[in-house]
Amino acid sequence: MLPRTDAHPASFTRLPVLLGALLFLSTRAAWAQPAPTPLEDNRTITLGYIDIAYELGGIIDPSLLPGGSSSARPNWFTFAPHASQAGGKGMYGTALARHFLAAARLQSSLSLTNALDRLGLDGVPRQRLQELSLQLIAQGLTVDAATALSVMTTSLNIEVLADPRTLLTTAARMGALYWSAPRSSPLDKTEVVVITLERTLHEGNLAIFNDIGGSARLYLDWRRDASGPITPERVLTEFTLVDAFAAEARQAYDFAVAHAEDTPRATRMDLLFPGMHWKSLLVAAFAVYEEARLAPTPARRDALIAMGTNFVAWREQRDQAQPVFTPTGSPTDEVSRAGVLQMLTPLLMTDFGTVRWTYADYANSQPDRDGNPLTPRPCEYSWADFWDRWNGILFAFDAAYARPTELWVMPEPLMDPLG
Repeated sequence: MLPRTDAHPASFTRLPVLLGALLFLSTRAAWAQPAPTPLEDNRTITLGYIDIAYELGGIIDPSLLPGGSSSARPNWFTFAPHASQAGGKGMYGTALARHFLAAARLQSSLSLTNALDRLGLDGVPRQRLQELSLQLIAQGLTVDAATALSVMTTSLNIEVLADPRTLLTTAARMGALYWSAPRSSPLDKTEVVVITLERTLHEGNLAIFNDIGGSARLYLDWRRDASGPITPERVLTEFTLVDAFAAEARQAYDFAVAHAEDTPRATRMDLLFPGMHWKSLLVAAFAVYEEARLAPTPARRDALIAMGTNFVAWREQRDQAQPVFTPTGSPTDEVSRAGVLQMLTPLLMTDFGTVRWTYADYANSQPDRDGNPLTPRPCEYSWADFWDRWNGILFAFDAAYARPTELWVMPEPLMDPLG
């Protein structure tokens, strides 16, 4: 995998007020100011993660300076700004789709060419969206409905649509979601699909940041105010989080210290710690990161960082992402969130600095699930499924661990195109 050269470092911005404790971004008082858009929230979250990444990274590797880079293995919070940015790109696609729908309500497109011209697309993106739109039109969708659904994919890995099998499968799933949507008019049905994706990404972004980012801010504030040397033992005995249990955190920490250098690395927290409240893993992770800071060798340090990162990621995906992706009882004004995520799974990608991860790369590295050559491997998975998502994330971690300094090329947070 060759390094990319089109990523640009973000300006390093501290957000001490916004990150005072938990950021309940979605509950701002309506009378104070208009509610932030999903992309405005995403921008705040991405900047917040960048702030935490440098502060915590500087604890693990004291040579790390704001705006600089470290050769230490990335911790969870080094990955987080890039993952948040990837979610933001998905929300950017939904914002473009909503903008297009608003224009289409005023004046319908005369043709698919006219619709794509209105979006200002050219080159490969135009070609891929045209091919996807044509498949949707063949299923009975109007030109504007097909174009609006297709434009949601513009910030994703649309190159996978060059495979006719992936194109046909994606179009079939997208069309099925459209026809399952409540409402009667084509544009209203399309908007339901768009809003379902936007809400899913936005709610996941908020839930993870409020929990994981908020816990990190509480930890860093506790650490800053504590007197005397900070040790893993002090973290385990003095630092607490709501819903975390000290005995469970110590159990996880002891396991990490004893097994950090095991091959393969432990990843099945459900088997290792049955019955544990996963919030306890966050306390354990902070203690493990402190242990990494004190490690006698870079190899030992990096092994501990990876264990701590797996602890945080498990809590993130199990308790925060999963309930958003597969909620109990879907809202009546949405289509299936799991269906939307399955449809987009082959197109998922994240730029971890200059390290590009795609779900297709992960899926294509795995054994063929159904043995059918007509089914592309990326279409055999679903981001809504915990294990499909978890193993894809671990694959991304391992790829990034081989190029640690490149993750410090931080993203430039997105601006809302409708703002």
